[in-house]
Amino acid sequence: MNYEEINKNMQIKNLSKYACPYDKGIRLVKEEEDYRPTFYRDIDRIIYSIAYTRYINKTQVFSNKKNDHLSKRMTHVQFVSKIARTIGRALNLNEDLIEAASLGHDLGHTPFGHVGESILNEISLKHNTGFFNHNIQSVRLLMEVENYGKGYNLTIPVLDAIMCHNGERLEQIYEPREKSIQDFLDEYHNSYFDKKINNNLKPMTLEGCVLRISDLIAYLGKDIEDAIRLKIINVSDIPMDIKNVLGDTNSKIVNTISKDIIQNSLNHNYIKLSKEIYDAMNKLLKFNYEYIYNNALSKEEKEELKKIFNCLFNKYLEDLENDNQDSIIYTSYLSKMNEEYKKNSNERIVIDYIAGMTDEYMLRQYKELNAHK
Repeated sequence: MNYEEINKNMQIKNLSKYACPYDKGIRLVKEEEDYRPTFYRDIDRIIYSIAYTRYINKTQVFSNKKNDHLSKRMTHVQFVSKIARTIGRALNLNEDLIEAASLGHDLGHTPFGHVGESILNEISLKHNTGFFNHNIQSVRLLMEVENYGKGYNLTIPVLDAIMCHNGERLEQIYEPREKSIQDFLDEYHNSYFDKKINNNLKPMTLEGCVLRISDLIAYLGKDIEDAIRLKIINVSDIPMDIKNVLGDTNSKIVNTISKDIIQNSLNHNYIKLSKEIYDAMNKLLKFNYEYIYNNALSKEEKEELKKIFNCLFNKYLEDLENDNQDSIIYTSYLSKMNEEYKKNSNERIVIDYIAGMTDEYMLRQYKELNAHK
């Protein structure tokens, strides 16, 4: 079978001159490709990863709420992928690259969402392992942790888009930054020790720029729907100057912003929002933080999570230092990893293990640990 010919046929698409071509899909370790285009193959590796499976039981915003209709991390990445591919298709960008990066962008998220990330960051800094940021952890998983410590050897543009997604920062214009493979690696490694680097990351592709804004579009309106469902806010609470511009439902918000981006970005090497939409999104983001994100967990709930994270971290670290091979961090995690991975510091191994947990698994481990006391 002539895989090269099949591969080329699958790549025949009407890509913009600003799109990332398939031949830019370079991997750190060269390997023989098959009938799947490079970025398309990355999609397969991501969705069949163990970390992808765990999305389904990881918090998006609201934890410990008895409502089956609330967003989870799994649904969020699917929303991001759909929105980003819609924009990418309209702009004639590389949809395979967009889909791979979208589906993989939150793999490194901790249990209990951004609250969990903040707690694990404190622990990481306290133990001199650098800053913990979920975007960097997503890249680490795919390069150094998944596949029993071998990683999946994804293409650099996909890894870079994942690293640079940072959906918490809104900009009016998103422009790609030209980088070499070494530039990407330097940003990745140095982000652990320099907070400014992570805060100022820019993707190397226009597709990575689409992911950044799509991440924000995907959660702005959906988090409002979830908050209304939980009776945290009412539709009437949303200021009229926001509703008049963006709409008052998730579907209207997504559609309004997506159309604005397409109209302002077509045939340009940037992703741009009109001033009106940009200002309204800024107001909506501030509204969400004030009325939703800051109230998603009570002070008592946050303190309880901090106690759980620190308790598990200290216990697993002690088990590694004492070579307690009956510990679950050995039996369910470290024993399956290759020798290269085991060269990591004990602190880094524990952080990887905890970051990969689902909400339910973490609570179960904490409960079992305390049951023996």
